[in-house]
Amino acid sequence: MTYTYHNPTLIEFGKEKIKSIFNYIPKDAKVLFVYGGGSIKKNGVYEQVVKALEKYESFEFSGVEPNPTVETMNKAVKIVKEKNINFILAVGGGSVIDGCKYLAAASLYEGDAWDFLDGTTQPTEALPLGVVLTLPATGSESNCGSVVSRKTTNEKRFFFSPKVFPMFAVLDPSVMITLDDRQLSNGLIDAFVHTCEQYLTYPNDSLLHDGYSETILKGLITLANNWNKRDTYHWQENLMLLANQALNGFIGSGVPQDWATHMIGHELTAFYGLDHARSLAVVQPQLLRVMFEDKKEKLLQMGQNVFNIDDAQKTIEKIEELYHSLEVSTNLNDYEIDDKVVSNITNALEKHEMTAIGEKQNITLDKIEQILTLTMK
Repeated sequence: MTYTYHNPTLIEFGKEKIKSIFNYIPKDAKVLFVYGGGSIKKNGVYEQVVKALEKYESFEFSGVEPNPTVETMNKAVKIVKEKNINFILAVGGGSVIDGCKYLAAASLYEGDAWDFLDGTTQPTEALPLGVVLTLPATGSESNCGSVVSRKTTNEKRFFFSPKVFPMFAVLDPSVMITLDDRQLSNGLIDAFVHTCEQYLTYPNDSLLHDGYSETILKGLITLANNWNKRDTYHWQENLMLLANQALNGFIGSGVPQDWATHMIGHELTAFYGLDHARSLAVVQPQLLRVMFEDKKEKLLQMGQNVFNIDDAQKTIEKIEELYHSLEVSTNLNDYEIDDKVVSNITNALEKHEMTAIGEKQNITLDKIEQILTLTMK
């Protein structure tokens, strides 16, 4: 194990923590308060944020969509530059947070900030960013990754930069009370696959990383098995914490990571608008089947330590059953696709130079074609 791990995001976890943002935003800051479609006006979050910002000069930007686009976020960049804003407050789930990471970096960049997404350059500076999390799923509230789309070209890309780590993140589970079943199941599946991407590879020497990943996976399975309690605070706080720990960077430090399910899933979302988590649920089981020989040792370990079974093949079935128990289909035919889906996805991956992905860089375009064909079983 050789790695450097640094996570500078301060976490405020628990009820009535939104008011604490006053302690972390500089008193002379000009704040842009960014949110999505307005659901925060139904669960009391909007009022709490407005009250916490009452002593600041603040502005609002709303309308960040699921799978945020540069077309939308560039409108916010314009406001930041016109109003000389120097602090970004993201209030929402992973989409709002990812969009605001792009915003924080793009606001101090003179060129076209899509450069960060296509790999032309890396951010050298960014505005400070704070987060109030409303939808647990992506872990974006305390990591340095951002996934943003470009509508005009059907592209969904990502960048990582230590410059866009949030300064702080407020995680108040009580704000989850108005989330619907689709949002909750998506969040649980997203966190589950995030953990698998850092765990379901090949054996490593880290007892802590494997044990920590298995604890997260078992916790998420417990929540799925107690789906009828999803409207309780206890259930919601556990999802919020598990999703945060699944992708705050630690469980992937010093161990092999996969992420091929995400690369394929991103293209499905870009072309067909599938919910991010549902694209993962479609791709992952078939990827595990196609790459079984590479992954069978960790699948067996997961079966033994997470599902209490002694069978690597059945572990894949158990994962699929988990998604079905949340009423999420793993069959691509159940979503709005066309007969060009295989060529669209493989051509896009080739264009983005993702022709050898996965922990061993051996998930090639022919294997991706195989995976996608199996998803339409």
